[in-house]
Amino acid sequence: MPTVFEAVRNEFGPELPLLHDGHHRMTPIQAATLGKALEPYDLFWLEDCTPAENQDAFRLVRQHTTTPLAVGEVFNTVFDFQTLIREQLIDYVRAASTHFGGISPLKKVMDYAAQYQIKSGFHGPTDVSPVGLAAQTHLGLAIHNFGIQEYMEPSEKTNTVFEQSMTFADGYLHPGEKPGLGVELNEEAAASFPYQQAYLPYNRLADGTVHDW
Repeated sequence: MPTVFEAVRNEFGPELPLLHDGHHRMTPIQAATLGKALEPYDLFWLEDCTPAENQDAFRLVRQHTTTPLAVGEVFNTVFDFQTLIREQLIDYVRAASTHFGGISPLKKVMDYAAQYQIKSGFHGPTDVSPVGLAAQTHLGLAIHNFGIQEYMEPSEKTNTVFEQSMTFADGYLHPGEKPGLGVELNEEAAASFPYQQAYLPYNRLADGTVHDW
């Protein structure tokens, strides 16, 4: 992995922000080793480097690397962040409004994080939905410790069902001028797309054991 980042830095220079998602796959010592090895390439963050439910493990990672750490897309309450924020073991809160109970609890965790100069980096894949993304965008505008907002372009079908005023251009999200979150559900359009069951991907180790994806 460090050789990949070395090649990217050599190709694109020091200005391009680089982020890496570990998807919880590493042990704490592996995460610490990787974080230290990536320091010369000045990452914006190293995300989910080790299973986040073991908050104490981040002490070991933090002791060994200055690479910024981002955690929290699998979290549901402020208590999941309690140790990580209080002991300043992370740099970015990755929670999502749709997983965290909405705007109010997410703002509470960001107010708590602000005491320790920890910024937002809200989870923003398409499964958060335009409603969740809009909520996070508005919250990002309302807090002074905003960091960055993850964004994925919705599909054409999604945009048909969720009518949005939000726009994305040149790396920036704008919430638009509509009242509220600026997203309206087109129920007629939604009815034209029958529900199809889907599953998240999964990984297996060489011996067949199911592992974090």
